[in-house]
Amino acid sequence: MDSARRKPRADALRNRNRLIEAAKEILGRGGPEASLEAVARSAGVGIGTLYRHFPTREALFQAVYRHEVEQLIELAAELNVTSQGGPAVRAWMHAVVGLVATKRGLLGALAVVATDESKAMFADVTARMKEALEQLLSRAIAEEAMRSDITAEDLITMVYSLCYGRPPEPDWEAQVLRLLDIFIDGLVAAPEGRPT
Repeated sequence: MDSARRKPRADALRNRNRLIEAAKEILGRGGPEASLEAVARSAGVGIGTLYRHFPTREALFQAVYRHEVEQLIELAAELNVTSQGGPAVRAWMHAVVGLVATKRGLLGALAVVATDESKAMFADVTARMKEALEQLLSRAIAEEAMRSDITAEDLITMVYSLCYGRPPEPDWEAQVLRLLDIFIDGLVAAPEGRPT
């Protein structure tokens, strides 16, 4: 079998996954301790192993960000089964704020500059996030838990506007979550006869 097509060994996959988790925790929160060496240490591997898996800072950023988006998509599927529509939309939007917090920390720690490749990645994952949210939102609208004229695009735009409208101060997430809850409360379907 051609070595280029050979599946990664189980230990290599474990190392990769540990590096992604460590990068999320250490780089995602930023600060002076946020370094690639700290990520490798936390994952229990050498810095050479980190670079074998992620030869550039952008490669590490993209891997962590994609991993976080996959978890968001899984959360949407889970919430669609376990929660009512309105609370499911709220819980998922709260999780998006967590994704933005991780992204901000990563970008600051890794000093990644946007490239055509990263722009394509953002377009892809944003489309997937919208699909996941559309399912939750459709259910909330069908249950008359939210007004019918709101779209997934509206909600994604709103949450990003709230997040990036705040400077990265220590309590910015709490401020955004408070405003997000006020916004979502305003989306509750109006009683019959009252205009939305």
